[in-house]
Amino acid sequence: MSADQRQTALESLQCHFTWDLDRTRSVLLLLRDKLEDIGSEEGHRWLGHIYNLRGFIQHKLGLHDDAQRLFNQAAEAFHRMRPADQGPWLVVNYGNLAWLHHHLGDQEQSQAYLSQVDALMEKYPPPSQGELHAEVCAEKAWTLMYLRGDFKVAAGLFERAAGMQPDMVEWTTSHVLSLVREQERRETGVTPDLLEKMRQAMDQDPENLYLAVLYLEKRAKTGERVGDEAREFAKNNLEPLSRSFQAFRVLLRVYKHNCSVDEAIELAEDALRQHPTQRFLKKLAALCYRWRIVLHMDPRPGPDMIDRAISLQEDVVSLYPDSTLMKKINLASLYANSRPHRDKAEQIFEELLQTDLEPVDQQLLYNAYAKHLNFERRDRLRSVKYQMKAAEIPQDSFFRRDSIRVLSQIRDKGQHPMCPEIKEFLENLEEPV
Repeated sequence: MSADQRQTALESLQCHFTWDLDRTRSVLLLLRDKLEDIGSEEGHRWLGHIYNLRGFIQHKLGLHDDAQRLFNQAAEAFHRMRPADQGPWLVVNYGNLAWLHHHLGDQEQSQAYLSQVDALMEKYPPPSQGELHAEVCAEKAWTLMYLRGDFKVAAGLFERAAGMQPDMVEWTTSHVLSLVREQERRETGVTPDLLEKMRQAMDQDPENLYLAVLYLEKRAKTGERVGDEAREFAKNNLEPLSRSFQAFRVLLRVYKHNCSVDEAIELAEDALRQHPTQRFLKKLAALCYRWRIVLHMDPRPGPDMIDRAISLQEDVVSLYPDSTLMKKINLASLYANSRPHRDKAEQIFEELLQTDLEPVDQQLLYNAYAKHLNFERRDRLRSVKYQMKAAEIPQDSFFRRDSIRVLSQIRDKGQHPMCPEIKEFLENLEEPV
């Protein structure tokens, strides 16, 4: 095969390298941490997909040996989870390995994996010309959901996969979850029809803790009282919840809004006592304390609670060394609420402001510092200036939109001394890319 033919063959593969998954380094590092927190427990339904995505991320970060190891672990996970040694579930994995060896300059090994993909496609042809295998649809959907947050496209792919193989319950569940996440993004709330789909999915997939707690949360948002049900659920499932970052995080949100933040803290601390080395439990416990402290709930937290929150958040910063920006900002917010530590909050922000950050991370930092200046330092002028610094970076993000929203509110009230400057700034604001 000539070099041009090999390149064409590579580009025709269905795998992570051809799915338009380019993301900034900071996003990749955050996602790598998230996937590690999801874990690699034997029997995890998505274990092969997790290893494949982790391998792709390591490749994008320049860690090619780790990428190859993880791609090989993905193949092993698929072999353990499937009754047959080979099948279309390996198409993506072999495609990843073909691309990896191509980038490493090992064209002979790349060609070997291309040949394995061809052999799989010949032995297991797709349902129709131009159609993807159900297994490829599901893995692409799962990957787009995690790396791009493209829930609409993911929902369509999961629906196609489940339609071809209705016995794969996790695909049906994931289709419903993708629809829920898409409605959350549009802030339209979950419709009664979708709530019913969630209930039906729970009947088919009763062991899915994430689906169960998300269903609790959505019912609560319709006005149902779910506090007692949430407490009973936590009591009966604390051990598996302690191994499920996503489900536990949602359950703590349910506690926050339907029980109390103090109960959420107690639940997180119970789990942490049982699993003291589980880093995501420290992260979730720190989150609960931050709710209690930064939201200024009554009664005001005492020094012991603030010290515990700071200690946990300091641990979180050290446990996630490659994705510390938001974690350091959260630590600064706790320092700002502790009289002995207030100078440390300023020190953190000063250090971060000197850091070379990607545009979206700059927006996040400027937006957070503006709020710190406004609420903690009562420095209204500098706060507005940092909101403007966040907004003037012409890249769409939640933080840019939030800064524009704040500036627009200040302009409309007409009481701030910088109102004329804000008005002119917003009129001349460059459209985001």
